[in-house]
Amino acid sequence: MSTQGPAYALRVTTRSESAAATRRSLIEAAGVLLDLGGVEAVTLREVGARSGVSRSAAYRHFADKDTLLTELATNALRELGDVLEVLVNSGDPPKDCLRSALLSLITVGRTRPHLYRLMFTTPAGDPTEAVRVAERTQGLFLDMVGRVTGPRQAGRYGALLLTSAHGITGLDLSGHLDLDKWHTSAEELVDTLISLLPKAK
Repeated sequence: MSTQGPAYALRVTTRSESAAATRRSLIEAAGVLLDLGGVEAVTLREVGARSGVSRSAAYRHFADKDTLLTELATNALRELGDVLEVLVNSGDPPKDCLRSALLSLITVGRTRPHLYRLMFTTPAGDPTEAVRVAERTQGLFLDMVGRVTGPRQAGRYGALLLTSAHGITGLDLSGHLDLDKWHTSAEELVDTLISLLPKAK
């Protein structure tokens, strides 16, 4: 009797779906641990325990901790890229899109600082997918910048905006972007940066 019939195909699909669900649970658990205690808190054993699957499950899905952390960073960059893609295709004014993009990045830094730092750290695991995803996200960002400044100047002003956003995020997280001291906010600083950009010719 052939094992390649519908029942066999269903069993294979079910196993595949189960493995995918387990992997998602592990990644979610790793994200929680990262938020709670940084990269030091993320171990395969703890990820397996927190996932509710089994303590050993993480070892079957990830070669080591670095591989798991690289996937977390890659997923975060992909999600940011998805946000930028929606903005690029929204039809909204270019400066409004750019403002939303920068504030989306700053929001990640504010709400998930350990993940934010991981996103901009060279992966210790295989970087192939992370590089591909980062290039897509960067391309979308530069597309938005270019719609304001013109494509030829997008690289220079994109780098200026990104490094400024990093600085704003760092000061905000450290508590040094004090409203009483500087009389401004992260949102106002982003607005100022965008207002200083040259117009596309």
